[in-house]
Amino acid sequence: MTEPSAPVTQDVVTIPRKETPSDKINLVGLTRARLREVLIENGAPEKQAKMRAGQIWQWIYGWGVRDFDAMTNLSKSYREELAETFEVRIPEVVSKQVSEDGTRKYLVRINGGHEVEVVYIPEEDRGTLCVSSQVGCTLTCSFCHTGTQKLVRNLTAGEIVGQVMMARDDLGEWPEQGARNTETRLLSNIVLMGMGEPLYNFENVRDAMKICMDPEGIQLSRRRITLSTSGVVPEIARTAEEIGCQLAVSFHATEDETRDKLVPINKKWNIETLLDVLRTYPKVSNSERITFEYVMLQGVNDTDEDAHRLVALLKGIPSKVNLIPFNEWPGAPYKRSSNNRIHAFARILLNAGFASPIRTPRGEDIMAACGQLKSATERARKSRAQIEAEAGR
Repeated sequence: MTEPSAPVTQDVVTIPRKETPSDKINLVGLTRARLREVLIENGAPEKQAKMRAGQIWQWIYGWGVRDFDAMTNLSKSYREELAETFEVRIPEVVSKQVSEDGTRKYLVRINGGHEVEVVYIPEEDRGTLCVSSQVGCTLTCSFCHTGTQKLVRNLTAGEIVGQVMMARDDLGEWPEQGARNTETRLLSNIVLMGMGEPLYNFENVRDAMKICMDPEGIQLSRRRITLSTSGVVPEIARTAEEIGCQLAVSFHATEDETRDKLVPINKKWNIETLLDVLRTYPKVSNSERITFEYVMLQGVNDTDEDAHRLVALLKGIPSKVNLIPFNEWPGAPYKRSSNNRIHAFARILLNAGFASPIRTPRGEDIMAACGQLKSATERARKSRAQIEAEAGR
Protein backbone atom coordinates (compact mmCIF):
# COMPACT_ATOMS: atom_id res chain seq x y z
CA MET A 1 0.00 0.00 0.00
CA THR A 2 1.26 3.47 -0.82
CA GLU A 3 2.32 5.43 2.24
CA PRO A 4 0.12 8.51 2.80
CA SER A 5 1.85 11.78 2.06
CA ALA A 6 2.74 14.17 4.86
CA PRO A 7 0.03 16.62 5.95
CA VAL A 8 -0.10 19.85 4.02
CA THR A 9 0.50 22.85 6.23
CA GLN A 10 1.31 25.70 3.90
CA ASP A 11 -2.29 26.18 2.75
CA VAL A 12 -3.99 26.16 6.14
CA VAL A 13 -5.91 29.33 6.97
CA THR A 14 -7.10 29.78 10.56
CA ILE A 15 -9.62 32.46 11.42
CA PRO A 16 -9.71 33.82 14.99
CA ARG A 17 -12.83 32.92 16.95
CA LYS A 18 -15.44 35.66 17.19
CA GLU A 19 -18.84 34.67 18.56
CA THR A 20 -21.39 37.44 18.50
CA PRO A 21 -24.74 36.06 19.68
CA SER A 22 -27.66 37.79 18.02
CA ASP A 23 -31.35 38.13 18.89
CA LYS A 24 -32.21 38.81 15.26
CA ILE A 25 -34.12 36.26 13.20
CA ASN A 26 -31.88 34.48 10.71
CA LEU A 27 -33.58 34.18 7.31
CA VAL A 28 -31.20 31.50 6.01
CA GLY A 29 -32.87 28.09 5.98
CA LEU A 30 -36.48 29.27 6.10
CA THR A 31 -38.71 27.71 3.45
CA ARG A 32 -40.41 30.09 1.04
CA ALA A 33 -43.70 29.67 2.89
CA ARG A 34 -42.10 30.25 6.28
CA LEU A 35 -40.20 33.30 5.02
CA ARG A 36 -43.48 34.87 3.93
CA GLU A 37 -45.07 34.07 7.31
CA VAL A 38 -42.14 35.58 9.22
CA LEU A 39 -42.31 38.79 7.21
CA ILE A 40 -46.03 39.09 7.95
CA GLU A 41 -45.47 38.36 11.64
CA ASN A 42 -43.01 41.24 11.70
CA GLY A 43 -45.14 43.88 10.02
CA ALA A 44 -45.13 43.23 6.26
CA PRO A 45 -48.55 43.83 4.67
CA GLU A 46 -50.06 40.45 3.77
CA LYS A 47 -50.75 41.48 0.16
CA GLN A 48 -47.08 42.44 -0.36
CA ALA A 49 -45.47 39.64 1.64
CA LYS A 50 -45.26 37.06 -1.15
CA MET A 51 -43.58 39.51 -3.52
CA ARG A 52 -41.17 40.75 -0.86
CA ALA A 53 -40.31 37.21 0.18
CA GLY A 54 -39.50 36.41 -3.46
CA GLN A 55 -37.27 39.46 -3.77
CA ILE A 56 -35.36 38.71 -0.55
CA TRP A 57 -35.08 35.03 -1.51
CA GLN A 58 -33.40 35.88 -4.79
CA TRP A 59 -30.96 38.29 -3.17
CA ILE A 60 -29.92 35.71 -0.59
CA TYR A 61 -29.83 32.53 -2.68
CA GLY A 62 -29.53 33.80 -6.24
CA TRP A 63 -26.85 36.43 -5.73
CA GLY A 64 -25.40 35.67 -2.30
CA VAL A 65 -26.18 39.06 -0.77
CA ARG A 66 -26.13 39.27 3.05
CA ASP A 67 -26.54 43.04 3.53
CA PHE A 68 -30.15 44.27 3.38
CA ASP A 69 -28.94 47.69 2.31
CA ALA A 70 -27.72 46.14 -0.97
CA MET A 71 -31.19 44.78 -1.82
CA THR A 72 -31.93 47.74 -4.02
CA ASN A 73 -35.33 46.70 -5.39
CA LEU A 74 -36.72 47.12 -1.86
CA SER A 75 -37.46 50.60 -0.54
CA LYS A 76 -34.84 52.18 1.70
CA SER A 77 -37.25 52.38 4.63
CA TYR A 78 -38.16 48.70 4.32
CA ARG A 79 -34.50 47.72 4.10
CA GLU A 80 -33.92 49.58 7.36
CA GLU A 81 -36.86 47.73 8.96
CA LEU A 82 -35.46 44.40 7.80
CA ALA A 83 -32.01 45.15 9.21
CA GLU A 84 -33.49 45.94 12.62
CA THR A 85 -35.26 42.56 12.93
CA PHE A 86 -33.51 40.08 10.66
CA GLU A 87 -30.07 38.90 9.61
CA VAL A 88 -28.60 36.70 6.88
CA ARG A 89 -26.07 34.53 8.70
CA ILE A 90 -24.21 31.40 7.62
CA PRO A 91 -21.70 29.15 9.46
CA GLU A 92 -18.40 30.81 10.28
CA VAL A 93 -15.24 29.41 8.66
CA VAL A 94 -12.71 28.54 11.35
CA SER A 95 -10.06 27.04 9.08
CA LYS A 96 -9.50 25.88 5.52
CA GLN A 97 -7.01 23.29 4.33
CA VAL A 98 -6.14 22.69 0.69
CA SER A 99 -4.90 19.26 -0.38
CA GLU A 100 -2.22 18.60 -2.97
CA ASP A 101 -5.02 17.35 -5.26
CA GLY A 102 -7.05 20.56 -4.88
CA THR A 103 -9.57 19.21 -2.37
CA ARG A 104 -10.60 21.82 0.19
CA LYS A 105 -11.60 20.95 3.75
CA TYR A 106 -13.36 23.58 5.82
CA LEU A 107 -13.92 23.53 9.55
CA VAL A 108 -16.99 25.68 10.21
CA ARG A 109 -18.55 26.85 13.45
CA ILE A 110 -22.30 26.80 13.98
CA ASN A 111 -24.56 28.04 16.77
CA GLY A 112 -23.34 27.15 20.23
CA GLY A 113 -19.69 27.05 19.16
CA HIS A 114 -19.96 23.51 17.74
CA GLU A 115 -17.99 22.63 14.63
CA VAL A 116 -18.51 20.48 11.55
CA GLU A 117 -16.39 19.71 8.51
CA VAL A 118 -17.27 20.39 4.88
CA VAL A 119 -15.28 19.15 1.88
CA TYR A 120 -15.13 20.49 -1.68
CA ILE A 121 -13.78 18.13 -4.36
CA PRO A 122 -12.93 19.67 -7.75
CA GLU A 123 -12.98 17.47 -10.85
CA GLU A 124 -12.68 18.16 -14.57
CA ASP A 125 -16.40 18.11 -15.29
CA ARG A 126 -17.88 18.91 -11.87
CA GLY A 127 -17.26 20.24 -8.40
CA THR A 128 -18.78 18.31 -5.52
CA LEU A 129 -19.48 19.63 -2.04
CA CYS A 130 -19.69 17.05 0.75
CA VAL A 131 -22.10 18.48 3.32
CA SER A 132 -22.63 17.54 6.98
CA SER A 133 -26.09 17.11 8.53
CA GLN A 134 -25.23 16.48 12.20
CA VAL A 135 -22.53 17.42 14.68
CA GLY A 136 -21.04 14.00 15.31
CA CYS A 137 -23.01 10.82 14.60
CA THR A 138 -25.02 8.16 16.42
CA LEU A 139 -24.25 5.26 14.09
CA THR A 140 -20.76 4.25 15.34
CA CYS A 141 -19.81 2.55 12.06
CA SER A 142 -16.53 0.88 12.99
CA PHE A 143 -14.58 1.93 9.88
CA CYS A 144 -15.61 5.60 10.04
CA HIS A 145 -13.67 8.25 11.97
CA THR A 146 -16.77 10.45 12.31
CA GLY A 147 -18.50 7.58 14.09
CA THR A 148 -16.02 7.86 16.97
CA GLN A 149 -17.43 11.29 17.83
CA LYS A 150 -20.68 11.24 19.80
CA LEU A 151 -23.71 13.04 18.44
CA VAL A 152 -24.08 16.61 19.69
CA ARG A 153 -27.16 17.70 17.76
CA ASN A 154 -28.84 17.91 14.39
CA LEU A 155 -27.97 20.83 12.15
CA THR A 156 -30.72 23.27 11.29
CA ALA A 157 -31.80 23.78 7.68
CA GLY A 158 -29.97 27.11 7.75
CA GLU A 159 -26.75 25.49 8.93
CA ILE A 160 -26.99 22.88 6.16
CA VAL A 161 -27.71 25.24 3.26
CA GLY A 162 -25.26 27.67 4.88
CA GLN A 163 -22.44 25.22 4.12
CA VAL A 164 -23.29 25.51 0.42
CA MET A 165 -23.36 29.29 0.64
CA MET A 166 -20.03 29.33 2.48
CA ALA A 167 -18.41 27.23 -0.25
CA ARG A 168 -19.78 29.50 -2.98
CA ASP A 169 -18.30 32.46 -1.10
CA ASP A 170 -14.89 30.78 -1.00
CA LEU A 171 -15.08 29.79 -4.66
CA GLY A 172 -16.16 33.30 -5.64
CA GLU A 173 -18.95 32.17 -7.90
CA TRP A 174 -22.08 34.01 -6.92
CA PRO A 175 -23.44 35.46 -10.17
CA GLU A 176 -23.80 39.17 -10.71
CA GLN A 177 -27.23 40.64 -10.02
CA GLY A 178 -29.55 39.73 -12.87
CA ALA A 179 -27.31 36.95 -14.22
CA ARG A 180 -28.57 33.37 -14.31
CA ASN A 181 -26.89 30.41 -12.66
CA THR A 182 -25.83 27.54 -14.89
CA GLU A 183 -25.05 23.90 -14.22
CA THR A 184 -21.50 24.31 -15.57
CA ARG A 185 -19.93 25.85 -12.52
CA LEU A 186 -17.39 25.18 -9.81
CA LEU A 187 -19.93 23.89 -7.27
CA SER A 188 -22.22 21.75 -9.39
CA ASN A 189 -23.07 18.82 -7.12
CA ILE A 190 -23.94 18.21 -3.47
CA VAL A 191 -23.47 14.95 -1.62
CA LEU A 192 -24.93 14.50 1.86
CA MET A 193 -22.05 12.30 2.90
CA GLY A 194 -20.37 14.45 5.52
CA MET A 195 -20.76 14.15 9.28
CA GLY A 196 -23.96 12.49 10.47
CA GLU A 197 -26.85 10.38 9.14
CA PRO A 198 -29.05 12.65 6.97
CA LEU A 199 -32.20 10.58 7.47
CA TYR A 200 -32.01 11.06 11.24
CA ASN A 201 -32.41 14.78 10.49
CA PHE A 202 -34.92 14.43 7.69
CA GLU A 203 -36.97 17.63 7.88
CA ASN A 204 -33.98 19.97 8.10
CA VAL A 205 -32.16 18.14 5.29
CA ARG A 206 -35.31 18.24 3.14
CA ASP A 207 -35.86 21.97 3.65
CA ALA A 208 -32.19 22.78 2.96
CA MET A 209 -32.15 20.73 -0.25
CA LYS A 210 -35.41 22.31 -1.44
CA ILE A 211 -33.68 25.68 -1.13
CA CYS A 212 -30.70 24.38 -3.12
CA MET A 213 -33.03 23.13 -5.87
CA ASP A 214 -35.17 26.27 -6.03
CA PRO A 215 -35.17 27.70 -9.59
CA GLU A 216 -34.85 31.27 -8.30
CA GLY A 217 -32.01 30.51 -5.92
CA ILE A 218 -29.03 28.16 -5.94
CA GLN A 219 -30.64 26.27 -8.84
CA LEU A 220 -29.17 22.79 -8.54
CA SER A 221 -31.00 19.98 -10.32
CA ARG A 222 -32.30 17.24 -8.03
CA ARG A 223 -30.14 14.82 -10.04
CA ARG A 224 -27.07 16.72 -8.86
CA ILE A 225 -27.87 16.08 -5.20
CA THR A 226 -27.12 12.69 -3.64
CA LEU A 227 -28.19 11.68 -0.15
CA SER A 228 -26.27 8.84 1.47
CA THR A 229 -27.91 6.77 4.19
CA SER A 230 -26.67 3.85 6.25
CA GLY A 231 -30.15 2.35 5.99
CA VAL A 232 -32.79 4.26 7.96
CA VAL A 233 -35.54 2.21 6.35
CA PRO A 234 -38.65 4.20 7.43
CA GLU A 235 -37.36 7.42 5.85
CA ILE A 236 -36.17 6.03 2.51
CA ALA A 237 -39.48 6.32 0.65
CA ARG A 238 -39.93 9.86 2.03
CA THR A 239 -36.58 10.78 0.48
CA ALA A 240 -37.96 10.12 -2.99
CA GLU A 241 -41.35 11.69 -2.31
CA GLU A 242 -40.32 14.83 -0.42
CA ILE A 243 -36.79 15.55 -1.71
CA GLY A 244 -36.53 13.65 -5.00
CA CYS A 245 -32.73 13.52 -5.00
CA GLN A 246 -30.44 10.64 -5.90
CA LEU A 247 -29.98 7.93 -3.27
CA ALA A 248 -26.81 6.24 -2.10
CA VAL A 249 -26.65 3.46 0.48
CA SER A 250 -23.69 2.89 2.78
CA PHE A 251 -23.72 -0.91 2.36
CA HIS A 252 -20.24 -2.38 2.93
CA ALA A 253 -21.06 -6.06 3.58
CA THR A 254 -22.94 -9.01 2.10
CA GLU A 255 -23.78 -10.89 5.30
CA ASP A 256 -25.65 -9.63 8.35
CA GLU A 257 -22.99 -10.81 10.77
CA THR A 258 -20.32 -8.68 9.07
CA ARG A 259 -22.62 -5.70 8.46
CA ASP A 260 -23.73 -5.75 12.10
CA LYS A 261 -20.12 -5.02 13.04
CA LEU A 262 -19.38 -2.51 10.28
CA VAL A 263 -22.73 -0.69 10.24
CA PRO A 264 -24.51 -1.35 13.57
CA ILE A 265 -27.82 0.08 12.31
CA ASN A 266 -28.05 -3.26 10.47
CA LYS A 267 -29.12 -4.84 13.77
CA LYS A 268 -32.30 -2.73 13.54
CA TRP A 269 -32.90 -2.99 9.80
CA ASN A 270 -30.98 -5.91 8.33
CA ILE A 271 -29.84 -6.45 4.76
CA GLU A 272 -33.05 -8.18 3.65
CA THR A 273 -35.26 -5.45 5.13
CA LEU A 274 -33.13 -2.71 3.58
CA LEU A 275 -33.07 -4.28 0.12
CA ASP A 276 -36.83 -4.91 0.21
CA VAL A 277 -37.53 -1.18 0.65
CA LEU A 278 -34.93 -0.25 -1.99
CA ARG A 279 -36.62 -2.50 -4.57
CA THR A 280 -39.72 -0.33 -4.27
CA TYR A 281 -37.89 3.02 -4.07
CA PRO A 282 -40.15 5.41 -6.02
CA LYS A 283 -37.37 7.06 -8.04
CA VAL A 284 -35.40 3.94 -8.96
CA SER A 285 -35.02 3.26 -12.70
CA ASN A 286 -32.30 2.46 -15.19
CA SER A 287 -31.69 6.19 -15.58
CA GLU A 288 -31.72 6.88 -11.81
CA ARG A 289 -29.93 3.98 -10.24
CA ILE A 290 -29.30 3.57 -6.53
CA THR A 291 -25.63 3.80 -5.64
CA PHE A 292 -24.30 1.20 -3.21
CA GLU A 293 -21.18 2.39 -1.41
CA TYR A 294 -18.81 -0.41 -0.47
CA VAL A 295 -15.63 0.34 1.47
CA MET A 296 -12.89 -2.21 0.74
CA LEU A 297 -11.47 -3.66 3.97
CA GLN A 298 -8.62 -6.13 3.83
CA GLY A 299 -9.73 -9.62 4.91
CA VAL A 300 -13.16 -8.40 6.06
CA ASN A 301 -15.46 -7.93 3.06
CA ASP A 302 -13.25 -8.12 -0.03
CA THR A 303 -13.26 -11.78 -1.15
CA ASP A 304 -14.53 -13.14 -4.45
CA GLU A 305 -17.31 -14.81 -2.47
CA ASP A 306 -18.36 -11.40 -1.13
CA ALA A 307 -18.47 -10.04 -4.69
CA HIS A 308 -20.64 -12.92 -5.92
CA ARG A 309 -22.99 -12.54 -2.94
CA LEU A 310 -23.28 -8.82 -3.67
CA VAL A 311 -24.26 -9.57 -7.26
CA ALA A 312 -26.99 -11.92 -6.03
CA LEU A 313 -28.28 -9.44 -3.43
CA LEU A 314 -28.59 -6.56 -5.91
CA LYS A 315 -30.35 -8.58 -8.59
CA GLY A 316 -33.42 -6.69 -9.78
CA ILE A 317 -32.38 -3.33 -8.32
CA PRO A 318 -31.18 -0.77 -10.91
CA SER A 319 -27.92 0.10 -9.23
CA LYS A 320 -24.21 0.72 -9.39
CA VAL A 321 -21.55 -0.04 -6.80
CA ASN A 322 -18.96 2.52 -5.76
CA LEU A 323 -15.93 0.67 -4.45
CA ILE A 324 -14.16 2.83 -1.88
CA PRO A 325 -10.56 2.02 -0.89
CA PHE A 326 -10.52 2.34 2.89
CA ASN A 327 -9.17 5.70 4.01
CA GLU A 328 -7.12 5.04 7.11
CA TRP A 329 -7.14 7.29 10.17
CA PRO A 330 -5.20 7.24 13.45
CA GLY A 331 -6.18 4.16 15.45
CA ALA A 332 -8.32 2.67 12.68
CA PRO A 333 -9.00 -1.06 13.25
CA TYR A 334 -8.85 -1.95 9.53
CA LYS A 335 -6.48 -1.93 6.57
CA ARG A 336 -7.17 -1.02 2.96
CA SER A 337 -7.59 -3.91 0.54
CA SER A 338 -4.78 -4.25 -1.99
CA ASN A 339 -5.23 -2.72 -5.43
CA ASN A 340 -5.21 -6.18 -6.99
CA ARG A 341 -7.97 -7.36 -4.64
CA ILE A 342 -10.11 -4.27 -5.32
CA HIS A 343 -9.76 -4.68 -9.09
CA ALA A 344 -10.60 -8.40 -8.89
CA PHE A 345 -13.72 -7.56 -6.88
CA ALA A 346 -14.70 -4.90 -9.43
CA ARG A 347 -14.28 -7.32 -12.35
CA ILE A 348 -16.79 -9.76 -10.84
CA LEU A 349 -19.35 -6.97 -10.50
CA LEU A 350 -18.64 -5.66 -13.98
CA ASN A 351 -18.98 -9.10 -15.56
CA ALA A 352 -22.38 -9.41 -13.88
CA GLY A 353 -23.51 -6.15 -15.49
CA PHE A 354 -23.00 -3.71 -12.60
CA ALA A 355 -21.08 -0.50 -13.05
CA SER A 356 -18.42 -0.66 -10.35
CA PRO A 357 -16.18 2.41 -10.40
CA ILE A 358 -13.32 2.47 -7.91
CA ARG A 359 -13.35 5.79 -6.11
CA THR A 360 -10.07 7.67 -6.22
CA PRO A 361 -9.25 8.77 -2.67
CA ARG A 362 -9.22 12.57 -2.47
CA GLY A 363 -7.83 14.81 0.24
CA GLU A 364 -6.17 12.03 2.25
CA ASP A 365 -3.25 14.27 3.14
CA ILE A 366 -5.60 16.64 5.01
CA MET A 367 -7.90 13.90 6.44
CA ALA A 368 -10.70 14.98 4.09
CA ALA A 369 -11.34 11.63 2.42
CA CYS A 370 -14.47 9.52 2.81
CA GLY A 371 -14.83 8.28 6.40
CA GLN A 372 -12.12 10.56 7.80
CA LEU A 373 -14.19 13.58 8.85
CA LYS A 374 -14.23 14.46 12.52
CA SER A 375 -14.54 17.93 13.96
CA ALA A 376 -11.86 19.30 16.24
CA THR A 377 -14.22 19.54 19.21
CA GLU A 378 -16.07 16.90 21.18
CA ARG A 379 -19.40 17.28 22.88
CA ALA A 380 -19.48 19.87 25.63
CA ARG A 381 -21.27 18.98 28.87
CA LYS A 382 -24.53 20.69 28.07
CA SER A 383 -28.14 19.77 28.63
CA ARG A 384 -30.50 18.94 25.76
CA ALA A 385 -32.39 22.18 26.49
CA GLN A 386 -29.17 24.23 26.14
CA ILE A 387 -28.31 22.55 22.85
CA GLU A 388 -31.79 23.08 21.42
CA ALA A 389 -31.72 26.72 22.52
CA GLU A 390 -28.41 27.25 20.72
CA ALA A 391 -29.76 25.67 17.53
CA GLY A 392 -32.60 28.18 17.46
CA ARG A 393 -30.52 31.23 18.29
